[in-house]
Amino acid sequence: MNRFVASGIAIAIVMTLCSMTAHADVVTDWNQTTLEVLKAGNMVGNPSSRAMAMVNVAMSDAINSVQGRYTRYVFAAPAAPNASAEAAAVSAARQILLQLVPAQRTKIDEAYADSLSRIPDGSAKNDGITLGEQVAAVVQSDRATDATNAPDTYRPITSPGVWVPTQPPLFPQYAQAKPWGMKSADQFRPGPPPSLTTAVYARDYNETKELGGTKSSKRTQQQTDAVRFWTQTNFGFSWNDAARQLSAAKKLSLAENGRLFALLTMGIANSFITDWDAKFHYNFWRPVTAIRNGDRDGNDATERDAGWTPLNATPMHPEYPSQAAIQCGAALAVLESVFGTGSVAVVTATDTVDARLQRQFTTVAQMGEEQTLVRIWGGIHFRNTLEVSGQMGRKLSEHLIRNYLTPAR
Repeated sequence: MNRFVASGIAIAIVMTLCSMTAHADVVTDWNQTTLEVLKAGNMVGNPSSRAMAMVNVAMSDAINSVQGRYTRYVFAAPAAPNASAEAAAVSAARQILLQLVPAQRTKIDEAYADSLSRIPDGSAKNDGITLGEQVAAVVQSDRATDATNAPDTYRPITSPGVWVPTQPPLFPQYAQAKPWGMKSADQFRPGPPPSLTTAVYARDYNETKELGGTKSSKRTQQQTDAVRFWTQTNFGFSWNDAARQLSAAKKLSLAENGRLFALLTMGIANSFITDWDAKFHYNFWRPVTAIRNGDRDGNDATERDAGWTPLNATPMHPEYPSQAAIQCGAALAVLESVFGTGSVAVVTATDTVDARLQRQFTTVAQMGEEQTLVRIWGGIHFRNTLEVSGQMGRKLSEHLIRNYLTPAR
């Protein structure tokens, strides 16, 4: 169940949001600050997922270097129980952001000064600041050779002399990047997409063709509204927004928040890396290509539509698997491991351009389902791809949950 709120906010929602603000801590504050800094720096998609994971892992390791509630991801120096965990987290986040988005120093330092002003002066605060800088340096070193900044050497598939679209795919180097807490990007690579001659392919082809075209008469207005809302900008940071709302409702502790957001952002970062590995391994065509070539797929149950266009713009990378669905699966696995599968609080997704536009969900699973289905309604994915991808995302995060940031005592 969800509602599209065009204007105004119910009193109950206002009270909830106020309560969430009151129960914020430095982890949730800097999770939000990081999103704002990345947006101001125009860092989106794959690079932003890397940045979010670096910041939140650094905060978690900094906090647990003081409190020792959970194992640390990468920082192995002796514990500093007399340092301020809050100062350590804030300092670590600041150092990561200054390295990744140096042009936003003013915005970063304003948030830093505000956070430090709320922490009592003294040796614990000073020690925490130093500790945070040390943790950030180790996290930065760990990711310095992750290959996300490797040269773009993507080679288009073609024959000599034959024209192909010349706009390069987005961030192809992520197909060889180093994931978080995994042996390699292909560790959870799914099997191939269905053969073009199968009934499954025909089912999915016809569903996307009927529901996902610009001129579809089968897609409802509610489905169209959902497609329009879930732009990449709104989708990109929605899971962090949801996690902050749930954390406030459950009043998680500092260490619990550190672990939650580190696992969440690592899972999301891995969704990009593992997806790009599989996408460029299989190079499966998008619906717009498939439907305009429906007479060439060897399947009698698919009919060509020479002028078919999708409601959404087709992304510049292969169709299978779906990054959006992998990300949903990865996020859900983390959030459900912490909050369960029932309703904890109404989750509100807010448009990043017009805050009057919102969608509300009683569970995060409902938000994930809608974010996934809009890929069909928008004409850019097939159903089997989404199903496989959601399962793949859950595997990514379940692996992290089992092996990293586990209870230390």
